[in-house]
Amino acid sequence: MDIVLLLATNAAVIIVAFLILWRVCLAIGDMTPVDAVWGLGMVLVAASTYAQVGDAAPRQLLLLGLVTLWGVRLGSYMLWRWRHHGTDRRYTAMLGKVQAAKGWSLARASLLMVFATQAPLLLIVCLPVQLGQVDVATPLGPLAWAGAGLSLFGILFESLGDWQLVRFKADPANKGQVMMRGLWRYTRHPNYFGDACAWWGLYLIAAETGLGLWAVPGPLLLTWTLMKWSGAPTVERRMARTKPGYEEYIRRTSGFVPWPPKQA
Repeated sequence: MDIVLLLATNAAVIIVAFLILWRVCLAIGDMTPVDAVWGLGMVLVAASTYAQVGDAAPRQLLLLGLVTLWGVRLGSYMLWRWRHHGTDRRYTAMLGKVQAAKGWSLARASLLMVFATQAPLLLIVCLPVQLGQVDVATPLGPLAWAGAGLSLFGILFESLGDWQLVRFKADPANKGQVMMRGLWRYTRHPNYFGDACAWWGLYLIAAETGLGLWAVPGPLLLTWTLMKWSGAPTVERRMARTKPGYEEYIRRTSGFVPWPPKQA
């Protein structure tokens, strides 16, 4: 298979999907739905790859099934959160600053700062479910099954963390308090840790093929993004400003990998 053609086709699919979404978000005046499409877009890329490869081999089915489970779960949760909690303030603040500083319209600012940024990131993160599907001859081995276990663990871990947070926020008695129960007692970001596990697991499935080994930039970029760029740092700056006791929570609780909390 022509790998360049495969990746170019997937890029075209995502560009078209993101342009359609951009127009929809402009029409409603809210960019928040792009968060839901982050997960669903990866399912679309995996499905596009599967259709191009044209072979229902076990590795292809395993990668497609796991990324669909991960993406639909995350996308559905983000859509639910948007409908119940409204616009994500990060986009409002970021786009407002750009418009004020550069004099751009909302259309230009959102296209360049949100959609044109997320589309290439999505394609890079998705490398395991693209390159990992090309080799249809290599049978599934121990590395692939270990990757499937790690991926399923990550999906369950982040799902449980999100559910615990939703339950915590639904109780009026917890208003203004810091969530430090359940999985959140052991890591400040169980959702991000679960995401990383899910995608490193998908990489292990892909890495059992020669071409799939080259997909390592995907999980590396995702992990760096969650830990150092738009994930944990953004959340923690906001939480430290708005939640009394959050700085103490930071001192006591692991930032990523689950670990017993330190004594006060």
